[in-house]
Formats: sequence, C-alpha cells, structure tokens
Amino acid sequence: ALCRVFSFGWLATAMRLPQVNHTQSEQIMPALMPTDFYADVTFLGHVKNRDAKLASDPLAEVMARFDGPEGEAHGGLTRLSDSRVTAQYKKGTVIRNTRQFSILSAEELALIAADMGMDAFDPRWVGASIVLQGIPDLTLVPPSSRLQFPSGATLVVDMENRPCVLPAPVIDAEHPGKGRAFKPAANNRRGVTAWVEREGLIRMGDRVRLHIPDQPVWTHSPK
Repeated sequence: ALCRVFSFGWLATAMRLPQVNHTQSEQIMPALMPTDFYADVTFLGHVKNRDAKLASDPLAEVMARFDGPEGEAHGGLTRLSDSRVTAQYKKGTVIRNTRQFSILSAEELALIAADMGMDAFDPRWVGASIVLQGIPDLTLVPPSSRLQFPSGATLVVDMENRPCVLPAPVIDAEHPGKGRAFKPAANNRRGVTAWVEREGLIRMGDRVRLHIPDQPVWTHSPK
C-alpha cells in the first residue's frame, strides 16, 4: 500500500515519508496485466455527421488521436452529458468524452442477430467504430482495460455501452419490423465505449491485445 503513497510526491512530503522513484514504483506494482486474449479487427467505421444519420461508413484504417478518431462525429476531448449520466450531472453539462469509440464483438453481434431472427447483424446500423473478433464476452471486460494495437495505439475501455432504441429505424429500413427487437437482444452484448490513451493508426485486420487492471473485483456492488 505504501508504494501507492510514495508515487504521489506531494503526499509523501506532507507525511514526511521518503519518495520512491516513479519508475521503481511501476516495477513493483504494475497497474495493468497483459492477457493471452487477442482479437482481430474485422470492421472499422466512422460517423461523419450524427445529426444526418446514425449509421457508420466503413473504413480501411483510422487514425486515433487524443480527441478521438479522425473525422468522427463522436470525437472530441469533451462532450455534453446525456441521459446515461443524469444521476451524476445535469443534462448538457460539459464532461470528459470517454465515448470516442464504440467497440463491438463479432461473436456478440452473431448472438444479437440470432435472437432477432436474422442471418447477420450489420455493425454499421449502430454506428460502430470497431468490431473485434476473438475476445469472449467483450461487453463485460473490466472498465479501464486497455486494447493495444500493433501501431502502439491504445484505447481505454470506459464501460459497457447500453443498448437503446435509436438504431431501430435504421434496422427497419433494411429489415422491416426487426428494429424493435434490437434493444432486448443487445442487452449485455452492445459492446463497450473507449477513449484514446495513446495515439496511433488502427487498420483492418490488426491483431489487438487485451490488458486488464491488476486488482481484485469490488464485492460491494449494489446489484
């Protein structure tokens, strides 16, 4: 526990404790564990103007900047708070944008399609930024996990992306009557949102490695 205290120089001074070199502290207590779970990028997309349409357009590659994917309507260092965080902020409050990327699982999309009575589910319908194949239960990976790409680009998982009714008209346009089935079918399968920790190029076919926080599960959740 003291290593955590030592890493904060001002706190060490206040408590008259010796300071520990930051590099030394990291060697003692790595915060993230590389896992043996890898995934392949099977889809890249972006939404140029979300007021014009929800669906994303496919890309061969995308540059991940600190303010999000280049040319992406959901990018930016900040965003206006919405209904997802009304328990924390008044709607329309300027907050940090941790929803720069919408990342989905190819395996979970197949399950969504099956529950909707469809052969396949097109990730463009929900404005997907990235689809990954290979990581089980992607939607439920721990918050603050990292997804690291060959270029060094690294995305931080914020949290599960909750399904909503907005994609229903987009789905209905191609499969009339199917849109209303999306929200229940996508429960705990809607993927995650993420933000850029390190810039870099992301390409179709990239091999991605999952890194997770090195900490126990918090056992006091209200659920």
